[in-house]
Order: sequence, then structure tokens, then C-alpha cells
Amino acid sequence: MLEMIRLMIYLKQRVRQKMNDYNKEKETFSLQVPELYNFAYDVVDKQAKEADKLAFISVDETASVIKHHSFSDIAKASSKVANGLQREGIKKSDLAFVMIPRIPQWYAIMLGCCKLGVVTMPGTNLLTAKDIEYRINRSQASIAIVSEDNADKVDAIKANCPSLKTLLVIGQKREGWQNYEELVDGCGETFDRASIEPSKATDLMMIYFTSGTTGMPKMVPRDMAYAHAHTVTGKFWMDLNEDDVHWTLSDTGWAKAAWGMLFAPWQMGAAMVLFDGQGFDPEQHLHLIEKLGVTTFCAPPTVYRLFAQMDLSMFNLSSIRHALAAGEPLNPEVIKVWRKATGADVYDGYGQTETINIVANYPCLPVKPGSMGKPVPGVDVDIVDEQGERVGTDTVGHIAVRLTEPLQPGLFAGYWKDDEATAKCFKHGWYYTGDTATVDADGYFWFVGRSDDIITSSGYRISPFEVESALLEHPAILESAAIGKPDQVRGEIVKAFVVLANGYQGNDELKLDIQEFMKQHTAPYKYPREIEFLKSLPKTISGKIRRVELRNNY
Repeated sequence: MLEMIRLMIYLKQRVRQKMNDYNKEKETFSLQVPELYNFAYDVVDKQAKEADKLAFISVDETASVIKHHSFSDIAKASSKVANGLQREGIKKSDLAFVMIPRIPQWYAIMLGCCKLGVVTMPGTNLLTAKDIEYRINRSQASIAIVSEDNADKVDAIKANCPSLKTLLVIGQKREGWQNYEELVDGCGETFDRASIEPSKATDLMMIYFTSGTTGMPKMVPRDMAYAHAHTVTGKFWMDLNEDDVHWTLSDTGWAKAAWGMLFAPWQMGAAMVLFDGQGFDPEQHLHLIEKLGVTTFCAPPTVYRLFAQMDLSMFNLSSIRHALAAGEPLNPEVIKVWRKATGADVYDGYGQTETINIVANYPCLPVKPGSMGKPVPGVDVDIVDEQGERVGTDTVGHIAVRLTEPLQPGLFAGYWKDDEATAKCFKHGWYYTGDTATVDADGYFWFVGRSDDIITSSGYRISPFEVESALLEHPAILESAAIGKPDQVRGEIVKAFVVLANGYQGNDELKLDIQEFMKQHTAPYKYPREIEFLKSLPKTISGKIRRVELRNNY
């Protein structure tokens, strides 16, 4: 019976997938960018007029209130926002800090600002008041648009932010703030596009802050063409169709939200799930997949690791035809568990705040567990050395995107008012991502780590990800991180930090057991000579492990 289900899923994928011949698509595909472009008008409003259908499903934090929203619903709501902001004297190119949870108003705000030409700067809801102060002062934003749960943070720092002029809150009325309902009250459900200067594809649309893996967050400006470029993400890696219900697990402040909760699915006409849940409850999420009929699903590796700890046979996941992982490469053992439970692979994808999806696995190609996949059609990405020369097979080098004129789809033009940071990564005709990888004889990329995360021990170069992947195969380990610790003899030794699965206690006996396990699963020079147990790993607000913090504090 299980084999029959797997066959049905496989056949469904083959029939519906957007790309059948990778090599042909890689050779011929080119994304054309129009001179004039605005995602809110040219995709959302157009969809509402031509073939109005389900745009997204909103689910409240209790998972009990479920509402279906059409493209015409969001087209009208965003127009009301644009009219309201225009009435308040807000104009094109004004900068707005946005901090809103996964509620329908987030879509209305983001698209309304897009229509008016207001530059949005999304911030994750995990930001502190200090984080907000840094972002507003660094950008000189004049507007803050937040939910009532976040308003106290802005009030705490607004006196230190002289550029901040307009405060808009979603929720209860608040002294000194404009209320969202008051803003849109009496506003028309259409916006006069001719009332503002036409939107060029090169116009600034939004600014993301990096996750600050190695230092203070940098500002990444994204133009209107960025939304168009995510056609590539939606078509190839996400493999989306008009009848899909897609669910990406992301905070609205992460660039991943632009990928999977805003641009890519709607470029393909798919519907999305917007779940305002707090924290992560694996059982709740699996039940929602069943209830909502989710067909495509994207989550960070940690989610799949938690799923792997559960009895997945207790849930009906038959609606899912395509699963995705992003953030950091997914470990091979977890992929095996998912495949055994669902009959489907997890398709890893790679990109950054500074790019779109640029390397991925695709339904039309065999998946090599642990591999990043192959370069996305329409994007020239390769593995190069310090001089910009392509490296040989199985040689560690830098993941880099070719610099062209005009720039390749979705590649940023440089950091906001930071020529020094831009010069460090734009060199030798390439954009250096700061990540390293190898490429095998079949053209598959294999992630090694951040450029500054590589461990060198007794002359051996060791990928922390490779060590972490092997550690996660041990039944006691839920999460892991590996760093190089200075050593007088070896230069560096491998030190591992692990978060234990339920039912295990950290002690010397378990350390020895893990070390012996690693000696059987990795080359001898790769096993962790030191192991430390932690309750949780330090991570960026986007969920990436902060190995720099582990190196500095442990």
C-alpha cells in the first residue's frame, strides 16, 4: 500500500512539475525585466481583474479561526492603505520600518506601500527596542508601522530617533499614534496609479537588514525588479502551480518571507497560508497541513528535525506533493526520515538576502541527500577561488554570482551607503556570497560553511556542516554546531555543541559514546575532541547558527 502511495505521489509530481529538462532550461531560460514594473499592480491587481481566485488563507493563533481571502480582497485592502497613506502626506521614496506579525494587515501594508512607492523595511517580530533604534537611525526612516504588541518597543526609543515622524499602529488606539482602522476609513478600494510617478523596475521597493552573522546588520536595498525575479524562485525550485496551496514557515521580517510568503507564490498564481501561531508546535502544524490541504511546504531544517522526532504515520500528509528546506542545508539523515514517512524528498534551496534562490534541487533531477543541488536556470553562479577563477571538482571555493550589466535577476546592487562592505564582496567580476562549497563531477554543489567557519586541523580543512550532519545521525542529538577551537598542537580541534533530544542526559559517558559514534561515521581527523551540551544554540533572528558567538563565548 505504501509503495502505491509513493508511486501516486511521484506520478503527480512528474505531471505537474514546471521543469522537465534541467539542461535544456539552463541553456535557454532568460528572465526579461520590463522597464516599468510594480508587483502590486502588475501581479496582484492583474490577478484580481483577470482570474480572481484564492490568494491566501489566514489562520489565527489558536488555529481555530480560518478565513479565505481572494486576490480582489487584497487588491482592495492594499489600495485603501495606499490612499490612506497618501492622504496623510506620505509619498514615494519615504522609508517605513514595518514590524507586523503574520496577520492579513501585513499584506495590505506591504502591497499598499508598494503601490504608493513607499520603501518598506521589514523587521522580525523578535527585534528588541535597541534593534529597532539601530534600524531606524541607520536608515533615517520617517515612518514606523507596527502591531500593538510591538508599539511599546517603538515608544521606548522614538525620542532617540529624530527622523521618525509618523507612527501607525495595527490594533487598539494609542496616544501619539495613527490607528490602522482610522487610516483606511473612508478610503477608496482602488488607487489612482496615474496620481504618482510611474514605477520603474529599478525604483527602490524595500530594504532588508542582514541577519548579522558576522557583525552589525547591513542594509540590503531591493528594487521593484526583485519581486519579478522571484518568478525564477517560484517556477523552478518551488515548482508552483495556480492550484497549489503553499505554506512557508517564516517571520514576516525575514527575507525568506519575500520568497515564500509574498512574491514567488503569487508570481505563479498560487495561494498561501498565513498562520499567526506563536512559537512552533509540530503536532499543530502537521494537523494544519491536513486541514488546509497544503500542497507545497517550506520550512527551515530545524522544523524537519523536530518532525523527524515524531510518529509521522499519525498524520495524513497526502496533500503535500513538494517539500522544501532553506536557511542552512538539510542533513541527509533527516531527509531519509522524511522520505520514509511521506514518500517524497525534501528539495533543498540556497540563496541570501542579497539574492533570490540561486542553487536548488528540482523534481526533474535525482536528489543527492545533503547536496545543495545545481544552479538555478537564468543565474550564472559558480565556485571560485580568491582570484575569481573557477575551481576544480571537489575543491573548496567561494559560492559566487557573476556580475553582469544589467545585474542578474534578483542580485542586489550593493549595500546601502556602505561602499566598503560592497567592495569586499563585489570583486574579480563576481559577487562573493561569503559561503563556501564544492562542486562534484555531476555539477551538484555541496555546502561547506561560511568562509570564516572552516576548521583547519593538522592541515586538514574540515566543514562544520559535515561534522554537524554526522552528529545528527546519533539518536541522542536534536541539534548541533561545530567550530574550530585553537590548539597548540593541531592548530585547531573540532569542538561540538549539541542540544539533546528528549529523554537523554548530558554526561561524560554520553560524550564518549558520541565520539566513538563519530569515529565510525567520519574520517578520524573530523571527530569532535571536545563536546559541550547546551539547552539551545545561539542563532540569528533568521534562525542561522551563530558560530561566531560560539567561538567568542565558549
